[in-house]
Amino acid sequence: MSRSAWRQVGRWSLIGAALFPSLLFASHAADHRFTVEGFVCGKDGRPSTKTEVLVKDTRVTVGQTVTTDDDGYYKVTLHLHNDNLGDPLLVEAGGEQQNFKIQFDPNDLESERKLRVDFGSGCESDLGPPRWLFYGLGAAAVAILGLIGLKISRKRMREEQRRRKGQGKRQK
Repeated sequence: MSRSAWRQVGRWSLIGAALFPSLLFASHAADHRFTVEGFVCGKDGRPSTKTEVLVKDTRVTVGQTVTTDDDGYYKVTLHLHNDNLGDPLLVEAGGEQQNFKIQFDPNDLESERKLRVDFGSGCESDLGPPRWLFYGLGAAAVAILGLIGLKISRKRMREEQRRRKGQGKRQK
């Protein structure tokens, strides 16, 4: 492959990584992934930032501790299998505990298996696409438009140089 072909591959790889970052960070197959997410709010209804949240399957002692972000949001992804169906799940934040049973359809190997658990009230919001997705798409769009603009300006410069060379030959 020529050097320019490798550059082209590199460019498209970067663009693909910017547009589809989830492909770079894939963890477990959907049927082995169980996500617990939600918000932790104080008594005043404001988000509890930097609060530790423990999510644990108490039957097999599989668990994870995470910290809430500035919006009081947390997300934990556990690696569970079909035999974990019905296991007791402990979710703890700020000294408060909530207990659940792990529920999902073991025959559905495609859909995301998840549970939403909120603590307190008042700071919950819609769990739409994360902000970084919009920033990433915006940055990718700017980069793509920049590349297109660069190609157009280079093409015009080459055409202008050819025109000047052609005019110089005619005058001789």
